[in-house]
Amino acid sequence: MLKILFLSLLLVASPIWPLGENPLIGDPYLIVNKQYNQLAYIHDGAIQDVYSVATGKELDLTPEGEFMIVVKAPNPYYRKKDIEGGAKENPLGTRWIGFDALETDGRIYGVHGTNAPQSIGHYVTAGCVRMENTNVEKLYAEIPLGTKILIVNTTESFEELARKAGAIE
Repeated sequence: MLKILFLSLLLVASPIWPLGENPLIGDPYLIVNKQYNQLAYIHDGAIQDVYSVATGKELDLTPEGEFMIVVKAPNPYYRKKDIEGGAKENPLGTRWIGFDALETDGRIYGVHGTNAPQSIGHYVTAGCVRMENTNVEKLYAEIPLGTKILIVNTTESFEELARKAGAIE
């Protein structure tokens, strides 16, 4: 009984526990549109920035849906090829913002930097959303764990998508 009470308190006090409707207007929110390879950062009820990104080399590699940011890591380690974080040859760049797509706990799919900035704007990834390092560093500093990310492939505008999601009025 004590274990259940402790676990319940831990979950409610967690920094990623979404309380009530989420997002609320004003909350940070991310939208990735694979149609244009762009990411919009919404905060304070308005689109703050739109960034060029790279997404999956095949349409179904970057999962679509609304997910939650559950992991943030500076200078992420690249497990596939055993490359230390911060190394020049690390394809994940300087930041990892992992989201919970397909029950992967933010460890497989994420928004991350790159050591190949010429790839931005193209369909080249294994499923992640790739950004220039300076942009992902800025985004990393702005968004907390628990931020929602919507990934779509549509001709709808970011304004339309953010309105539908409840991130702007």
